[in-house]
Amino acid sequence: MTEQAGPAQPQRDPLAWAEPLPDAEVERALVVAAHPDDADFGSAGTIAGWVDAGIAVTLLLCTRGEQGGFDDTPRDQMPLLREREQRAASAELGVTDVRFLDGHSDGWLEPSWDLQHQIVRVLRQVRPQRVLCQSPQRMLQRLQASHPDHLAAGEATVRAVYPASENRFAWPELLDEGLEPWKVTELWLMAHPETSEVVDITDRFDRKVAALRAHVSQTAHLGDGLETMLRGWNEGNATRAGLAHGRLAETFAVSRIN
Repeated sequence: MTEQAGPAQPQRDPLAWAEPLPDAEVERALVVAAHPDDADFGSAGTIAGWVDAGIAVTLLLCTRGEQGGFDDTPRDQMPLLREREQRAASAELGVTDVRFLDGHSDGWLEPSWDLQHQIVRVLRQVRPQRVLCQSPQRMLQRLQASHPDHLAAGEATVRAVYPASENRFAWPELLDEGLEPWKVTELWLMAHPETSEVVDITDRFDRKVAALRAHVSQTAHLGDGLETMLRGWNEGNATRAGLAHGRLAETFAVSRIN
């Protein structure tokens, strides 16, 4: 008697975007951005949800955003001011581990070997299962989301995640610092031309607004228009994703690193 084969199982498209890990399976996440306020504009509601789920989140900024601002604050005061603002903004989301890299200038960021090396060091220190960064792919539909510094930070982070962080022969001097190779499980991209993951942030939207209001030098000139702008963006994300009317969402592309 011949055993009958069961129904064929659907094969996952190897080129499809990945389903993210459940938050319960993620212990640590690293968020990398070019400037203070970048991660708050793109992912504050999502980050707050990760913190609420018990994930330890580290925020890493590649510059201190010294070219930003809309008032007459002396330029030499802007780096420290923006660092303070970012720490206050992150506190609104429950993030206390906020780090800044040295040696890189706002407006002139490049995915240099030095930047990649610094990000690899932090990856091996933090050992995150999940990394969130800016997309290295330009979004021509919304060019402001693809500031050249954003692209550079994204490209450097992607290169750091794979293969450098997990390759013990990449920057072997890190081994002398006790930093063993670390393999990241998944990579989330902000402001990517394609969307694979939609995060409903409706219940955390107030924390996103509070975080961005903490970036006083960057948002105070908007007044009440800040919340209106953010609501419009996040309502648009939710509508395009098919969520119910009135819901608010942030969107990402998610890559699984096999």
